[in-house]
Amino acid sequence: VTLIAIFRQVIGIKAFGIYTPLIVTLAFLASGKLIYGIILFAIAIILGMLLRVLLRPLRMLYLPRLAIMITLISLIVFGLLVLGNWIGLPALSNLSVLPIIIMIALMEKFIAVSIEKGNRTAIILSLETVIISVICYYVIIWQWLINILILYPYLVLFTLPINFLLGKWTGLRISEYLRFRKLIK
Repeated sequence: VTLIAIFRQVIGIKAFGIYTPLIVTLAFLASGKLIYGIILFAIAIILGMLLRVLLRPLRMLYLPRLAIMITLISLIVFGLLVLGNWIGLPALSNLSVLPIIIMIALMEKFIAVSIEKGNRTAIILSLETVIISVICYYVIIWQWLINILILYPYLVLFTLPINFLLGKWTGLRISEYLRFRKLIK
């Protein structure tokens, strides 16, 4: 979580808050291979955008439309799992249900941002979420770090002062330096 806070406060990558990259990272871990998790995330985002466009002419209220979209995405993903099992694709048939449920649940955030701020912002936040999640994935599977934390679990407490310092951060983010580089010169 501290790494995600660093990305937000120091670098300026927004993503979908602090919880979403964390849960996407866990979904990547549960999917077995990182590439399967990224593909699953991409499928969920593409289906969400497509269904949003298809349901727009119906002029439905937000929650019923969201419920329909999540149900349809769930059915499509379930159909892909059945298809993978039927044609003998181990990558699809052995996929854990947990990352699928997580990705489908995250569609609500994507759809909400898409409705409030547009598809472009939702896609940018999705990409930023994936970037942070992939980096966090590699940190979590880093064997050296795992060994250190198993031997010295109290080292996790050092994240508290780091988060405190991040909370007091008043400087510009790296993205702001890039954004305002002409003014800074």
